[in-house]
Amino acid sequence: MTAVLFDFSGTLFRVESTESWLRGALAERELQLDEPQLAEAVAALERMGALPGGPSPAWLPQSVASVWGVRDKSQELHRAAYTGLSRHVTLPDERLHDTLYDRHMTPAAWEPYPDAADVLSALRERGIGVGVISNIGWDLRPVFREHGLDPFVDAYVLSFEHGIQKPDPRLFRAACAALDADPRDVLMVGDDRRADAGAAALGCAVHFVDHLPAAERPDGLRPVLELIGRRRTEDSGIGA
Repeated sequence: MTAVLFDFSGTLFRVESTESWLRGALAERELQLDEPQLAEAVAALERMGALPGGPSPAWLPQSVASVWGVRDKSQELHRAAYTGLSRHVTLPDERLHDTLYDRHMTPAAWEPYPDAADVLSALRERGIGVGVISNIGWDLRPVFREHGLDPFVDAYVLSFEHGIQKPDPRLFRAACAALDADPRDVLMVGDDRRADAGAAALGCAVHFVDHLPAAERPDGLRPVLELIGRRRTEDSGIGA
């Protein structure tokens, strides 16, 4: 095993709660809602799935359905999809919809999983290449830099920069090429059983983690180190 590919949201990082997201946007606009109004707006935003990386939409409005399936192919489609969802929620200022979208792209909106730094650091020490491959409509590199994880990442392959979304094998092929790795020697780690499983079409091994709040998944990435060690032992013939 020469390289590991990681998904972003729900794998290495977890987005803030919908309540924190809304409170932050309200503060930026110097607006307030009383607690019952806030709770109602939070529940409505969650039903709509308006927070990227948060809960999935309970239903898709017709105005959003046409772009939802391709939202990660460009910045414009991504913004249109998520602001289209949030605009089905009544908020005290129309500008809040764009403020909410802009906030989710900030490093403050994201928290690394507790074991992310240790696992990425250990892979670097072992000489294992690390790539981040994400279905996303914006540049996540500043998030990694702000949280101190960028030094452990050798390549970023983002759907909006390629116009291709997982599970399309072409995006995984681009990621393997960026790491100069044979797909058969690559492990893909992600939380989406459909999108991230696309790596298997190239011969990559695939390992899934649970998309949980960071505090509820303190060591979900550590099995990656065991898998890498086991694969290297098998490849070397030790114990055969």
